[in-house]
Amino acid sequence: MKFKHLIIFLLFILTACEPYSTDSKKINNQIEKKYSNSGFTLVYNENLNLKKLDSRSLKIFHKTLKKNSSVKLTNPSNNKSLIATVKTKDNFSNFYNSVISTRIAETLELNLNEPYIKITLISKDSTFIAKKSKMFEEEKEVAEKAPIDGIKIKDLSNNILSEEKKSKNIKFSYYIKVADFYYKKTAELMVDRIKNETSLNKINIIKISKTNYRVLIGPFNDINSLKNSFDKMNSLYFENLEIIKNV
Repeated sequence: MKFKHLIIFLLFILTACEPYSTDSKKINNQIEKKYSNSGFTLVYNENLNLKKLDSRSLKIFHKTLKKNSSVKLTNPSNNKSLIATVKTKDNFSNFYNSVISTRIAETLELNLNEPYIKITLISKDSTFIAKKSKMFEEEKEVAEKAPIDGIKIKDLSNNILSEEKKSKNIKFSYYIKVADFYYKKTAELMVDRIKNETSLNKINIIKISKTNYRVLIGPFNDINSLKNSFDKMNSLYFENLEIIKNV
């Protein structure tokens, strides 16, 4: 009888524990997939006081993501994207959400005057990774084995004039996204805090839905004023400030 009770007790423990571990895994995956940031990137060159990043590299520098994390980089203006990995952390301005190679900038066809990209963290079991991983590994192998002259990378500086012509008719208009809030009152308290602790005053609350209120700073019509305001917001220690285009 005691043996029978022991078996029932063990079965109860196993049954109770199994859904917990499964749910924990799902929660971790959801948290991992949630990271996303839109903002300006910094295209690496040798004049920057940073660690070496090869011009052909499909890796990026990032301040918070773990080394070897897989990320999807997207140019919102043309929806071109690619898979990259985080190489390491480095000490660059918080205004930039990453440091990328010239190869990545060229592939995404970034406007060097406004190198605006979206970074999305991809979990290891993502279907997106499964579809792209083979192509990524093959491309990476070719890039690493090819001689320096074997892969031609266009001089991006030659494209600046043409990019300027393209962007003449596109107005520079960006906002700093502070955070989304469930209650409008909470969003208003955040606005008061920003006004009290910084000299910023162009602060807006946008109603996204009945339960989503977004606090934005802007608009900014030039990159210098945007960067200055972004640096002021860093003093409040927000983890994931974003720069949003054309709200």
